[in-house]
Amino acid sequence: MESESLGEMGWMSHLVELRNRLLRSVLAVLLLFLGLVYFSNPIYSCLAEPLMRHLPAGSQMIAIEVASPFLTPFKLTFAVAVFLAVPFILYQAWAFVAPGLYRHERRVFIPLLLASTILFYVGIAFAYFAVFPVIFGFMAAAAPQGVAVMTDISHYLDFVLSLLLAFGAVFEVPILTLLLVKSGAVDYRDLKEKRPYAIVAAFIVGAVLTPPDVISQTLMAVPIWLLFEVGVVLAYFSTAKSSQDAETPVTQDIG
Repeated sequence: MESESLGEMGWMSHLVELRNRLLRSVLAVLLLFLGLVYFSNPIYSCLAEPLMRHLPAGSQMIAIEVASPFLTPFKLTFAVAVFLAVPFILYQAWAFVAPGLYRHERRVFIPLLLASTILFYVGIAFAYFAVFPVIFGFMAAAAPQGVAVMTDISHYLDFVLSLLLAFGAVFEVPILTLLLVKSGAVDYRDLKEKRPYAIVAAFIVGAVLTPPDVISQTLMAVPIWLLFEVGVVLAYFSTAKSSQDAETPVTQDIG
């Protein structure tokens, strides 16, 4: 009975710790949101700039719902707050699981955490600065003669956020590849042999996550493939280092 009560106390302490970490993450997002809410309209203008740059002179975006001009910038600001809070949220996740990890697992976990955060932001930046201008330029140029391109602000926000999240996620491919190899689920030699399948899968993912045009699909598929190759290289060096460490004899000092 005493061991059961101790086990229940242990579970309760873990639940309390998880609740505290979640509350801190939510508080961080709320504080960032409150700090950015005054700049909601400029933030939306910045997000709309890749599209507005390619629209004909005098064109503008529209709001087909009554509350869209008010709610859409706030929705974007909240999304920006979440994006900015990602490092703090990941740190809270790390702080929660760290006590249950071995020392060597902690040494691996921290670099992976930092690398995944950086890659997520790099993916978002790549989508905004490299992909959006190409996609919106193509769409504006492909509009039939006599058709005025006037995008609804709410639909545009949903479209852009989905692409930002998609590119942020696919830039995690090297980390996923490395984790699969480190966990023993696959061998890096198998990844090299399955390279053609990875390329096909990259184009399938690009076709699913991007608009139905070859340009945007290629702009996502090619980075996925290249990031897969980076993951294979990292897995090779990681495997080689692990093998070298395993072959190193353990010596003890004789006092």
